Amino acid sequence: MKAIAVEPGAGEPTLVERPRPEPTAGEALVRTLRVGVDGTDHEVIAGHHGDVPAGEDELVLGHEAVGVVEDANGTDLEEGQYVVPTVRRRPDGVGNEYFERGEPDMAPGGEYVERGIAGAHGFMAEYVTSPVEYLVPIPDDLAALGFLVEPVSISEKAIEHAVATRSAFEWEPESALVLGNGSLGLLTLAMFEETLEIDRTYCLGRRDRPDPTIEMIEELGATYVDSRQTPVPEIPEAHEGIDLIYEATGYPKHAFETVDALAPNGVGVLLGVPEPWEFEVDGGRLHREMVLHNKALVGTVNSHRGHFEAAIDTLSQLPEWFTDDLVTGVYGLEEFEAAFETGDDVVKTAVEFDAI
Repeated sequence: MKAIAVEPGAGEPTLVERPRPEPTAGEALVRTLRVGVDGTDHEVIAGHHGDVPAGEDELVLGHEAVGVVEDANGTDLEEGQYVVPTVRRRPDGVGNEYFERGEPDMAPGGEYVERGIAGAHGFMAEYVTSPVEYLVPIPDDLAALGFLVEPVSISEKAIEHAVATRSAFEWEPESALVLGNGSLGLLTLAMFEETLEIDRTYCLGRRDRPDPTIEMIEELGATYVDSRQTPVPEIPEAHEGIDLIYEATGYPKHAFETVDALAPNGVGVLLGVPEPWEFEVDGGRLHREMVLHNKALVGTVNSHRGHFEAAIDTLSQLPEWFTDDLVTGVYGLEEFEAAFETGDDVVKTAVEFDAI
């Protein structure tokens, strides 16, 4: 079968031949339909994140996938059923307390592998196998957008954990800010607007008009903030203090600048994974700001099955115009390289292994 693999840090993804996998007991065979491409894939390709499976020199890419059950293999799934696979798996098939509790997303390093990212082959292959506990059914009418479920699930978890930090008192956020106008940031902004119904929303970026992401931001009813004109710490003066901030840039200074942009009692949730970078911070001032104004920062990564299920429900509520504009290209195997291209006119792409 055909697959898309990379030797991290050694160049571009290539089309390779690999044996078609056979499901073992408790697993199903899934025929891959579409796999999304995101910033993590580019980080893996560059060698900045993740690693290959033990004893191998290349990694099959892809962690945002949708497929159809080809062989249910005696499980409760049905052949022909559309499914979305989660990402984390038990290391070497050995269980631990996090997986036993159904919370693989909370496992620390060394206690998991991630399909297509760290230590396990991904879903950019014509066929994959997976234990059925990690395959989440998706309605037929959402299958074409199923590769968006994984990124939305990340935001489902992030918002859940951010809200949990405020659960000790009455907290109803009226304003929200997304740092980053990439596909994940735009999906989260749409969630704030369409499903959480937050009154005032903002999205920060570094792009000049005309730009498709700015048009989407404003069509959603949000305010675009150009960080070159209004840096994050100046947002309260230019607009207002923000109740909920979602950081999706991986720009390390934003983690600290978020504290200044928060309103009293606000919370910032951090998702970006930056490279090491040392810079000066007035730690005393930030400490005082968090204490005296009841502010909080929380980091979050990955997601579990419940977040995937919530993401499917959220995806069904997003407006059709938004998902149409978000997905700027779906490419077959004969032109898969185009899915990895970047540029101001590229928002979200996917590789299509088989027609839906």
